[in-house]
Amino acid sequence: MAGRMQGKVALITGAARGQGRSHAVRLAQEGADIIAVDVCSQIKSVPYPMATEADLAETARLVEELDRRVVTQVADVRDRAPLAAAVDAGAAALGQLDVVVANAGIIPLGSGIPPVAFLDAVSVDLVGVINTVETAFPHLGAGASIICIGSMAAMMPGAGDAPGTAGYSHAKRGVARFTHDLALALAPHGIRVNAVHPGNIDTDMLQNDAMYRLFRPDLENPTREDVQPAFGSMHKLPVNTLDPADISEAVLYLASDASRYVTGLQLKVDAGALLPVTTSGAPG
Repeated sequence: MAGRMQGKVALITGAARGQGRSHAVRLAQEGADIIAVDVCSQIKSVPYPMATEADLAETARLVEELDRRVVTQVADVRDRAPLAAAVDAGAAALGQLDVVVANAGIIPLGSGIPPVAFLDAVSVDLVGVINTVETAFPHLGAGASIICIGSMAAMMPGAGDAPGTAGYSHAKRGVARFTHDLALALAPHGIRVNAVHPGNIDTDMLQNDAMYRLFRPDLENPTREDVQPAFGSMHKLPVNTLDPADISEAVLYLASDASRYVTGLQLKVDAGALLPVTTSGAPG
């Protein structure tokens, strides 16, 4: 039986690990061939180890295990010309491009983070999304699907004082607006544009010492076990962190023809984190 993505090619940025790898594997399970892009190097303001070329190779191995084609490209979403070359090469190798998952993201947080962290977060998390969509656009036609990965931070008040977290929130709000406005612009051409806004996801971006200290400043050296309830306190449903696979199911829906009349959607997969709490009988 053919999968829901049979005959389609999907471009995924930030594909070396975490959500990006999960999206690549899930779409491949449903028949998609994959263009997997990642920077595979460290950004100085990011306090946790970023993905490596070995991680990207593992993503490729997992896709190939599913008997799907995969092209890996090392490229920085902040740098448009090399990114365009990577996308062009992937589309040429696989013959087409049908789905774009603009997933690459960072969150430079913690004490002592330099002011440039604001710019780094915006450059990757917002400009990188725009660059990904723009470089992919010449390959897209009617029926294509663009999926931008945002965050519940896009819809939360406040951004924090630290430059990295402020930049992250600013960028994710921009992703939400970009998705809405681009959906309007591309709808007449039959190209859909949607966003997925995850809650706290169990990836290296969340599970690291800098994040633990942010959530548990009362402890000198908080551990993973110490901080899980704090992660969960942001959700309304009783779960501390969501598995990347839960986000991949949303990506699959938006990538497949099951959502062929869905565009401009801000899809929250946040365990209820963004549900408003009201004191009256009517929802606010």
